[in-house]
Order: sequence, then C-alpha cells, then structure tokens
Amino acid sequence: MTTRLFTTLFVVLTLASCGGHSSWRDSAETHIVRKGETLFSIAWRYGKTADDLARWNRLGDGSLIFPGQRLKLYGPAATASRSTRPRATTPRSEPRPLPSIPAQPAPIWVWPTKGSVNVGFGAKPGTGTGVLINGRPGQAIYAAASGRVVYAGSGLIGYGKLIILKHNETYLSAYGYNASLLVKEGDQIKRGQKIATMGEGPERKPRLHFEIRRNGKPVNPRQFLPAR
Repeated sequence: MTTRLFTTLFVVLTLASCGGHSSWRDSAETHIVRKGETLFSIAWRYGKTADDLARWNRLGDGSLIFPGQRLKLYGPAATASRSTRPRATTPRSEPRPLPSIPAQPAPIWVWPTKGSVNVGFGAKPGTGTGVLINGRPGQAIYAAASGRVVYAGSGLIGYGKLIILKHNETYLSAYGYNASLLVKEGDQIKRGQKIATMGEGPERKPRLHFEIRRNGKPVNPRQFLPAR
C-alpha cells in the first residue's frame, strides 16, 4: 500500500510539473497575455504597433484581449520566412500579406517639461529608447502633442509610472518615471495639457523619460521638438 501511494504521488507531481506555467512561456514569435496588459503595452514592449498586432491576430479594434491569449508578433509573410521547419512535399500556397497602414504626418510637438536633456537618445542610464530630461521632484509634465491616452500605469519594467499617448496611426509618445499620473486610459488630451508630475529616474534623480515612436520604433525626439 505504501509503495503504491508513493508511486501515485510521484506520477501526479510529475504531471503537474509538466503542465501549468509551461504553456504560458513566450516564444520568439508569440506573446502570452498577462493580467493587466493592454494591446498597446504589449506592442510597446516588442517595438510593434497595436494596429499591426490587431491585424495579425484579427482582433478588430484590439480591445478584446484576455489573460492566457497567445498573440502573434509577426504578420503571415514574416512568420513564414522566419520558420525553420522543413517544407512539406505537397505544394502550399504562400500566405497573403496583409495591407500596410498608410503613414500619417507627425503632429506639432512641444517640449513635455522644463529642463535640459541630461541623457541623449540611445545613451545610458535608462532604456536608451528616448531622452532623459532633468527637473525637480513634482515638476509638471505636459503632453507634447494632442492625442489619446492608450496606457497609464506601471506594468512596463524600466519605465516606472508611464503614460503613452497615441497621436495618430503612425506616432506615439511616452512619459516615464512619473511620481503621479493625472490622466487615465481613454482620455483625450490637448497639446500642453498637464498629464503627470515628475518622479525619479535612474540614479535616483528627478527626471522625465520621454520618447517618440514612429510605426512602433523609437526615434530621436530632438528631431521633432522645437529648438530651445
């Protein structure tokens, strides 16, 4: 009886260790949605656009995602070209590429806060995807252009309390290391509107992390901001 009980427990534990969280592992081509994630935060993490993720996964407006859902990170044509599996002997039709989204012009930008740029684009400390602007604790942070809040939270590692604004189908901007967030997801924001207060960034110094993304990819904000 003791031997049989031990054998049963061993089998149960072995099966449990093989299941569960193992099915939640991300791959190079997919991401498993976690609680609290949005399509925009996932797209931001991988340098994609939310519109592309929605099209590739046939999500409509992209609002219907849920924990445990597996999202493709590449379109059909890209996924096929990345595959290392041997080709089947029977002829197969090539995946039809999805139509691209037309590029839209950049909005009119203003500086998101007062202060000098202490760390430039691509430099450290920081994520390297934007610039770090020095300031004072609690200093006002403003929207650099009009848009809609598509993310407001602290779920993205390396950004602290973060706000992401969508300006059109091509351009997004982000404001990280905030002490407080004064807007919420879905809010329509005007250029120059106060959206947050400055917190501490790398090295425990009061700074704003500011970045602009074009079609999901970080670009140097200084090429868009007015000279000062």
